[in-house]
Amino acid sequence: MSKLTKNQKLALGKIEPGKAYTLKEASALVKEITTTKFDASVDVDVRLGVDPRKANQMVRGVVSLPHGTGKQVRVLALCTPDKEAEATEAGADYVGLDEYIAKIKGGWTDIDVIITMPSIMGKIGALGRVLGPRGLMPNPKSGTVTNDIGQAIKDVKQGKIDFKVDKTGIVHTSVGKISFNADQIRDNAKEFISTLLKLKPSAAKGTYIKSIYLSSTMSPGIKIDPKSVEEN
Repeated sequence: MSKLTKNQKLALGKIEPGKAYTLKEASALVKEITTTKFDASVDVDVRLGVDPRKANQMVRGVVSLPHGTGKQVRVLALCTPDKEAEATEAGADYVGLDEYIAKIKGGWTDIDVIITMPSIMGKIGALGRVLGPRGLMPNPKSGTVTNDIGQAIKDVKQGKIDFKVDKTGIVHTSVGKISFNADQIRDNAKEFISTLLKLKPSAAKGTYIKSIYLSSTMSPGIKIDPKSVEEN
């Protein structure tokens, strides 16, 4: 096991062992314990009391973060020629169809989100082997397959993210950058967790939110009291 650095020891020293912090406290503390020289991501990990292997306990959704993600999201719009101007105007980084399908087949995935139209999904289905493992496959449930191409692009650019519980029952997402102030981190995390609460499957029994941790890139995790999420 590698030794802790001086900064890691200092960070751990600021976290009280066994304590569950309020979301407000944790949002301020995560800024204190982050020592990276770059603008680290702020992440939330929520362990849910669900069995993701059962279709009626799958948790998946979208959320628009009030203060955005802090990241430049590269968007590819795969659309018909009549929609290209709309996609470009909305802020898509790449716009087209057959030429980009060919590039993706060749292994190009230098993008964060693909937005497309229902009529084109037949062509995109063949890209599943490339896009699926990278989480780039468009999906109607996440709002990335729609005829309202322009609005979908704007939503993504302004901080709309999609998330899904993994096979271990954990939902992980980034809710901003460490350069955000504590209130912005708290607002974004609260919006995400509140959305998760609304998505509780009726088939899920017992405790739904088992644990919540807030952290930044390379920082220790801060345990959060789930009851504090709805506090003002």
